[in-house]
Amino acid sequence: MAQVELIATAAFGLESVVARELKQLGYKNLTVENGKVTFAADETAICRSNLWLRTADRLLLKMGQFKATSFEELFQGTKAVPWSEWLPKNACFPVNGKSIRSTLYSVPDCQAIVKKAIVEKMKEKYHLNWFPEDGPRYTVEVALLKDEVTLTIDTSGAGLHKRGYRKLVGEAPLRETLAAAMILLSHWTSNRILWDLFCGSGTIPIEAALIGRNIAPGLKRDFAAENWPNIPSNKWQRAREEALDMARFNEPMDIRGTDIDSDVLSLARYHAKQAGVADVIHWQRQDFRDFSNRYKYGCIITNPPYGERLGELKEAEQIYKELGRVLAPLDTWSFFILTSHKDFEQLFNRPATRRRKLYNGRIECHYYQYFGPRPPRQDR
Repeated sequence: MAQVELIATAAFGLESVVARELKQLGYKNLTVENGKVTFAADETAICRSNLWLRTADRLLLKMGQFKATSFEELFQGTKAVPWSEWLPKNACFPVNGKSIRSTLYSVPDCQAIVKKAIVEKMKEKYHLNWFPEDGPRYTVEVALLKDEVTLTIDTSGAGLHKRGYRKLVGEAPLRETLAAAMILLSHWTSNRILWDLFCGSGTIPIEAALIGRNIAPGLKRDFAAENWPNIPSNKWQRAREEALDMARFNEPMDIRGTDIDSDVLSLARYHAKQAGVADVIHWQRQDFRDFSNRYKYGCIITNPPYGERLGELKEAEQIYKELGRVLAPLDTWSFFILTSHKDFEQLFNRPATRRRKLYNGRIECHYYQYFGPRPPRQDR
């Protein structure tokens, strides 16, 4: 089976989480860099990685890498890549680009040159002067970083954060990939209660339910590479059958989502139903100040308001102070809180066990991790 080189892109701060996921899928010899994890595997990895990766943004097929400081070098380097091994003669191949600290800084010009070079290469293979581009989509990206060119084809299509269950979107939703990373970083397991005190439209509880039941996040969506003739449909079918066999659809769990906004809770219930995990999440309209429970051990994973907008900072700071007061008696629970506020620990009145810099969209945040004691074995 042919070996390919793949790149799983990730938000800054999540690269090691993506690498851990890939190792769990059985892929080794990973190269972890800022914003991406590169690995070599057979073609079935395109199917399995798209279906299973919870924290990656996209899965790219790496076509070539070379240095270019002139448009001629970019053209010749691109033309030297064996595009026809992947692109059929009717391929639709738009070209996207980005350039960071490179001599070739004009992205539109770079895109045009790469497009022209691919066409010239395909002319040699297919002996055509014009290509209809009415077939499957192969989105090409030319990425320049310090004059190093990386050429890739996007295998995912829509970003991997689009699981297929969130049809309706509330205000400032947390991305599914970031929510999944927050859960994986907490080391939560399905036999402990998980509670989100600011659940909004439900992303954290839903992702927790998918993780707890080992349901592949891409099981209910399609991917660009599913339409590629290079990858037989039976490989996708086998990957989906494997995912179905590994899922624990009936595993019992106790996951709670509470919020003061009844409208977003309606969205949360709808999304949980779409994701197929409505039976395992309890939603309730509740102010976080009224939080109470009967459990000795538990896990709170939440994304409270940041106060990014003018006039809302004082309100957010008051929330953090009161949150610290509400959670202070829970000395055997673990708390995991994402916020952009630099003084969160002082407001919460407790130093975190660990902090990790993450990005919620373009907002720089810290993930404050408060690890409680491990529960006795019978409780775990």
